[in-house]
Formats: sequence, C-alpha cells, structure tokens
Amino acid sequence: GASLTDLNKPLKINLNSNANCVWQIQRNENQTIRLIFSYFKFSPSSSCETESINVYDGPSSNSPLLGQVCNNTDAVPMFESSSNSLTFLIKTNSVAFARNFFVFYYFFSPETTHCGGSLTGPNGTFISPNYPSSYPPFTYCVWNIQTAKKSKINLEFKDLFLELDQNCQFDFLAVYDGLTTNTGLIGKVCGVSRPTFQSSSNGMTVVLSTDYANSYRGFSARYTSILPDPPEPDTSLTCSSDRLEIVLSKDYLDSLGYNETHLYLNDPTCRPVSTDPVIFSFPLSSCGTIKKDEGHRITYTNIVTLSETDTIITRKKMVQIVAKCIMENNSTVEVIYVTENNLIKNTTSVGRYNVSMSFYDSDSFSNPVLQSPYYVELNQTLFAQVSLHSTDPDLLVFVDTCVASPQPDFGSVTYDLIRSGCNKDDTVVTYPPIEHYGRFKFNAFRFLRSFSSVYLQCDILICDSTINSRCTEGCISRRKRDASSYTWKAKTVVGPIRLKRGLRAADHSG
Repeated sequence: GASLTDLNKPLKINLNSNANCVWQIQRNENQTIRLIFSYFKFSPSSSCETESINVYDGPSSNSPLLGQVCNNTDAVPMFESSSNSLTFLIKTNSVAFARNFFVFYYFFSPETTHCGGSLTGPNGTFISPNYPSSYPPFTYCVWNIQTAKKSKINLEFKDLFLELDQNCQFDFLAVYDGLTTNTGLIGKVCGVSRPTFQSSSNGMTVVLSTDYANSYRGFSARYTSILPDPPEPDTSLTCSSDRLEIVLSKDYLDSLGYNETHLYLNDPTCRPVSTDPVIFSFPLSSCGTIKKDEGHRITYTNIVTLSETDTIITRKKMVQIVAKCIMENNSTVEVIYVTENNLIKNTTSVGRYNVSMSFYDSDSFSNPVLQSPYYVELNQTLFAQVSLHSTDPDLLVFVDTCVASPQPDFGSVTYDLIRSGCNKDDTVVTYPPIEHYGRFKFNAFRFLRSFSSVYLQCDILICDSTINSRCTEGCISRRKRDASSYTWKAKTVVGPIRLKRGLRAADHSG
C-alpha cells in the first residue's frame, strides 16, 4: 500500500496471494476525491468474502464503508469521498494467481459542473463535452435514458474516438442495462469504433470517464425506443339474448398506451362497469348497438373505440374493437374483431337463446305455477307460456312444435300437441304472438292414466317483428314452410305433469 498526496495519480497494482494492502489518499485541499477502478482481475475462484477491495470514506479503514469491489462486480466501479481523504484496502486469498488492478484518482471541486443528464423522449441524441473537439481531462459524465414502459432501448454510436488501450483503462465509455450503474454492464469500449447496444428494459445508463492525457473528439450517439410487439388481444365477448358483455384486459390496454378513460362505445355515454379488467355490459338494444337482419341471421354490433379525446395529435395506434353477436339457428354466436392499423383479429364463442317455459293458473298469464311436479285433474285446462328473455323489443316468439312424452328424454312414446304451428290436439288453442311471449292452452290428456308423469317439449321460433315473418304466419304446410323465410330456433322443456291422486284412484275403481 501507500500514502498518496498527489492531486491526481494512476496506479497499476500487481498482487499475489495472501495480500492485505492499504492505500490512503489525503491532501490539504478543499476538494473531494473521485476514485475509479477501470480494470481489475481477481483470482477466478475467489469470492467476495475471501478476496475484495473495500473503499472507505475517510483517512483509515475505520471510516465509513463506501463500497466493495470483488470478482462478481459487474461494473466499472467509481467512488466519491465526502471530504479530502479516502482509503481503500485490497486483500487476496491463498490461491497462487497474479492479480492485476488499474486505479486512478483525482481531486475535484464539488462546484465542478456535472455533465450528462436525463433523456426521456422516445428517441434522442447526445454527445460528449466539446464534441467534435477534444473532450476535457478528468471528465465523468452520466446519461440516464428512460423510455416508455415495456419498451427497450437501442443505442447507436455514430462516431466514437477515445484513447485506445487493451483494457480501456484510461478513457472509456461504459453502458449499463438500467437506470443506475448497479444494473449490469452491457459493454465497455474505447478507441475508434461505432458500437451498438440494446437494453433489456426501458432504462439505460451511459458513463464517459477520461483521465488527464491524450484527449480525442469523444462521441456522438443516438438512441431509439423499441416498442414490444403488441400482445394478442386479450379480449372476450359474451352474448345472451338480453345482454352483451365485452371484457378487455388491463395489460392489453397498457400495451397500446390506453386506459379505461380512453374507451368509448357507439354511445359514448355508456361507460365500463369495471376497470380491471375493463368490462362493458349492457342490454342488446342500448349503447348504440346496431341491429341488422341479414336474412339467415340477426346481428347486433357495437364498436369500442380507443382514442384520446383531449389531445389534438397522437402517436398511438388507432384501435377499434368490433363486437358482433350473431343470432343463428338454435344458438348465439359471438364474434369480436380487434382492428389495429387494418389488422383484424377475432375470437368466437357459442351460446344459446335464453328461453324458458312455465305453466300459469289462468289465461291472464300473471301467476306462474311454481310447484313441481304440477298436479292436475284429467281434462283440466292448462295454460303454458314460453318466454324469451331479451332486451331487444323487436323480436317475436312463435310456438312451432310441442310434443308430450312420459319420458324426460322424449324417447319412443310421444304425442303431438302442435306441429309446424298447426294444432294437432283438438283441445289446443294458441294465442297470437305478443312480443317475447308464445302462449297456448290445452286440456290434460288421457294418457296420463297410463303413465305417472308427462313432460312437455316445445320448439320455439324467434323472428324479427316484420309483417311477413314466420312468427306471424301461423299454421303452414311443410312445403310452404320450407320455402318461408329463415327463422331462429330454440328448445324448451317443462314438467313433469301428474294426475291428482284422488282422481287416479276414482278412475281405477270405475
């Protein structure tokens, strides 16, 4: 070791095994010290516990520890004292190996103008001090570059000319993979070159360090941000016969630079019901939803537009999410399209109409029969209603076919009540379609004597409420029915129906 009083000094240190050396730097100056370990080579098998450099902020190793350098240090370490004295201690283990270190220090005034700075735009340029003239001696500049979240940084040196030596010990440029010098060294360069570096995140640090001799023109650099490929749209769409629900993940919106305040349906007054994830849930006939009869299907379409309404210009992608519910035969098909710069992606899912059937106690159809099984008397008039649960007011329900069976799976024994809109039992009376309800009545039939239970299954047609729709045609022949306009079908089951025990006993005794 040594006691050092020079204003600045480079030190080339060679050590063998079992060393324990102390260097103490002190000078009667109203200045602080910058100490840089521009090259170090420890025993390859050493650990920080057995072999290291410890740096202390004061005149001895009893002063506060500023930091440590060892075999796994992934940086070009620099330390600054808080006063005019600084101490460093190097210890080595017992392994026979030639250790090499290059250290230089210099005193500098705290008032010295700092170079470097923070760069936060999506791209930019920066140069070394005095470029293209020679950079000054004892320069230590730090540039912190930060771009948008989830982006990466590409750094390209258009020109670089620093003092050249084998290990870049004198003048060097160090690039770190983050916003500090503790985030991992991407590279260290000197001499004449045009290197390119890329970060693994949206932060990068660039350090220029020079000594007192052989000054050259420095560098000119440009950085650009690399945006990640957008993730597959994490969206979903659910359609029922009364509602439409669109779900957008927050991560997907973040990747596009948007949040829930930037999302609008056809009717912008309709807002999300949830923000993480973002969920729009609304009746089919609301929020500006566009209904279209396409002959063989009915579609309901709404568009989620992503835009910043409070800005005049934007660099963000124009994104529209087209949500379409397709009402088809016996099912609901949901399709969601996401468009980004003319790129369309879609997901689909399948559901069914929300249709139910209940018995009522009278032709007012106001009080449903809640008991199950439903006990009835022979020839009792039964009132049945099929209901479509939809918020679309322009749909009609028509009872096309109803069959009765003693088996819940409607196996071999069945009995037609209604077929193709035509009454097949002389007690059946159908009511004209009214909005979302199909209604009919019939008398409890005699084969209840032979079977304990009877179930009712009906095929329902759902039509757009136009004058010539199938739902307004009533009973038609098969030939005419096949030629008629396409309709949408659903199936519903109710039961069981059972005879009251007293009547069954009386029938047996007769």
